[in-house]
Amino acid sequence: MTRLRGHILCGAAALALGTAFQPAFADDGHYGGTLKLLGVSSEGTLDPQINYTARYWPLFIWTHDGLMAFKKVNGPESAEVVPDLAEDMPVLSNDGKTYTFKLRQGIKFSNGKDLTVDDVVASFQRIFKISSPTSGSFYNGIVGADKCLAEAATCTLEGGIVADAATNTITINLVAPDAEFLYKLAVPHASIVPADTVMKDAGNEPIPGTGSYMFESYDPNASLIMVRNPHFQEWSKEAQPKGYVDRIEYTFGGTEEAAVNAILNGQADWMYEPVPTDRLAELSVSNPDQLRVSPLVAWWYAPMNVNIAPFNSLEARQALNYAVDRDALVSIFGGPALATPVCTILPPDMPGHVDRCDYTADPGELWSAPDMDKALALVEASGTKGQKVTVVTDDSVTSRGVGTYLQTVLSDLGYDATVQSISGDIQFTYIQNTNNNVQISVTQWYQDYPAPSNFLNVLFGCDSFTPGSDSSVNMSGICDKGLDDRMKAAMVLGSTDPEAALKEWGDIDYDMMKLAPAVPMFTPKDVDLISTRVGNYEFTSQFHWLVGTAWVQ
Repeated sequence: MTRLRGHILCGAAALALGTAFQPAFADDGHYGGTLKLLGVSSEGTLDPQINYTARYWPLFIWTHDGLMAFKKVNGPESAEVVPDLAEDMPVLSNDGKTYTFKLRQGIKFSNGKDLTVDDVVASFQRIFKISSPTSGSFYNGIVGADKCLAEAATCTLEGGIVADAATNTITINLVAPDAEFLYKLAVPHASIVPADTVMKDAGNEPIPGTGSYMFESYDPNASLIMVRNPHFQEWSKEAQPKGYVDRIEYTFGGTEEAAVNAILNGQADWMYEPVPTDRLAELSVSNPDQLRVSPLVAWWYAPMNVNIAPFNSLEARQALNYAVDRDALVSIFGGPALATPVCTILPPDMPGHVDRCDYTADPGELWSAPDMDKALALVEASGTKGQKVTVVTDDSVTSRGVGTYLQTVLSDLGYDATVQSISGDIQFTYIQNTNNNVQISVTQWYQDYPAPSNFLNVLFGCDSFTPGSDSSVNMSGICDKGLDDRMKAAMVLGSTDPEAALKEWGDIDYDMMKLAPAVPMFTPKDVDLISTRVGNYEFTSQFHWLVGTAWVQ
């Protein structure tokens, strides 16, 4: 899902930090106040069915709800799915292809309108009409989705989404069983919005939701303000608890250095961008109680465009995989305490992951060292030596550092390499759009939910590639029909034989890496710097810091 933030931390200093998995100590006496967040930049649309970034997903889960939700709790239980706008778990029938939900009654949107089954139907149609980034990977199994993907404007999902106002139920019919379907209903792209919501990207205009908070205003050049939803009444503490603070102010602009100082001075409570390396090393000694380190199921990777030169050559893509020194990249990120080299698409903590690495000097279970001799030979065989290559990064310190390293490696391989660094508020959409002819980029991905398809199918499946779209998360543009069919079959197999399905996902991972659509670099950890005012810090595997369960003194 979703892009994630990168943090740099000196390896020795990192060992002194505690983890984020600490007992919660919620106290009703802590309601009220304003939580102040800082970011160097904003990050795109405020439309929850389109935005696919780690900056805003942790906010959307407090402003919008789906039929299901991930538990808003600290630690491993946060990966569990619970009923949200649905009053209970669905009734399954038709050999696991039909889900029937009973909608809760008495819930209102933040504009005061009552939630109805018609809103649910319109919201699922809208996913396709606005070409949501996951319409072709998460929701393409709904009956009628094939027609919607072919012609979005006339999408009805006829036979796929059936509402019964008399019983207040929603029935969803799938073309095949999908063991991951409830996960897919629990992410922001499946948010239920009013039926009269515009059928296009809402951009900077807030869309009414049913959550504990609502967006009051959004200026991408200045700030994003969240306030309490005046029509919210808690119906499930696990799915959508009443938040503690009354107001969340997210201010954009300034520098990472200024943000650190503001947090230390009590003028702000948290920053999105990485803390500068020198400051983080200092803070691990002077302010260790304000740092939180948490594990992530994630990876940093460099997708290569398989449809344009030079990476339309398999040999060129394989060459870069052999040439990259993953230990050097780990050092750029902050050392082995905060990052681990990877050769696979599935991160080590993702089900289906298998330790194996071919792109190394000593092929085996783990990466050992680069093999420049093999890399240089592959470049020669590819006939691409001397071609121009531009590495596109965002303007954060970490991303620029990784991009500069890749530029050096590409130059060593004989390419005419440069780095293009662009603002973080547009980089993610820019590198997705084929019209921009991005050859290679630096980006990140962490799980939307704990299933291997969320990396392999979402990032490299044919249905995730949409030429000319800002929402084409298959940035390599690869579409291998054989592997695509195997991924679809593995998702179906997961409903009847999960163990066999996970083995197949591990094999698909290995076979996809033979095609080298990307350079896996490392799997990171998350580091947050928080102010001394913040209490009840909780971290989830899907959405990171739970801002709504935090309080301020």
